[in-house]
Amino acid sequence: MSIESMEKREISVTAPARLHFGFLDLNGALGRRFGSFGLALEGFGTRLTASKAPTLTVSGPGAERAARYGERLGKAFGLPGGAHVTISRAIPEHAGLGSGTQLGLAVGAALTRLYGLEADGVTIARALGRGARSGIGIGVFEVGGVLLDGGNPVGENLDKGGDRPPPVISRLPFPDDWRILLILDPANCGLHGPGEVKAFGELPPYSDELSGRLCRLVVMKALPALAEQNFAAFSQAVTELQNAVGDHFAPVQGGRYVSPAVAETLETLASQGVAGYGQSSWGPTGFALFATRQEAEKALETLGAKSKGDAPLEFVLCRGRNQGCLIETRDLSPIS
Repeated sequence: MSIESMEKREISVTAPARLHFGFLDLNGALGRRFGSFGLALEGFGTRLTASKAPTLTVSGPGAERAARYGERLGKAFGLPGGAHVTISRAIPEHAGLGSGTQLGLAVGAALTRLYGLEADGVTIARALGRGARSGIGIGVFEVGGVLLDGGNPVGENLDKGGDRPPPVISRLPFPDDWRILLILDPANCGLHGPGEVKAFGELPPYSDELSGRLCRLVVMKALPALAEQNFAAFSQAVTELQNAVGDHFAPVQGGRYVSPAVAETLETLASQGVAGYGQSSWGPTGFALFATRQEAEKALETLGAKSKGDAPLEFVLCRGRNQGCLIETRDLSPIS
């Protein structure tokens, strides 16, 4: 499609939020580090619409950050003009749900398509310096599902940013009947930016034993359980991974969980028999897994009643998303 034929079109992009279950290998003895395990979320994400304009203007939640991304992308791709970008909803920032990567990828997808370019998630992420340690956000944007990436070669200066995002090496669908309860704490935020860089610099590497156990846990328990839709085994594997990673990261994030209120809620759920739970990425967002919608709604009803008058947590019930971003094009030309 030529640039001229797109002059009166607008591009809408919906990018899903994600859960990051944790890193599998901070050891690197085999030549690669990190290795991420995560999940795309349905019905909870960022949505924006862009149309051509002489200069770049952005409105809506996260506008300042989106404008920075847009300026950088315009230079990286040599775009001949700007755009008006309207963000109608956005993933909460610094909540552990992938807000920055998804916003950047959504802006990149919209701007490049407005100007007749085709750029995949990896290309956009590299232009923005996103995905330096984890490939889950890019995989969520492109294909959705439950994703495992292969980490980065040891020796790369990751803090220079995203030159080679880790490759996604496994992708499986999340069962339609299963549900995820998100537990958000708007009063807290997870580590990000310089604080995140500093934290990785201070963290000790995993032991060989821990790295081996976590890799085995995901490859030999979580993924087979997912393929066989064995909810109990998958939930147990996620919680064991979360506990090990949370304890390792505790010195730089103040405990296994960032938010005391989220921690208390997860403890309540665990006492009620919930087997799969944890904190996404740096938090503070917590999550719990349920085999059915009815079980999730029952837990949500109980938590909603309990939380009245307590710390103002927010609860969101959603499914896993088994497809990537949604990109829509609308013709704005008048009907003759």
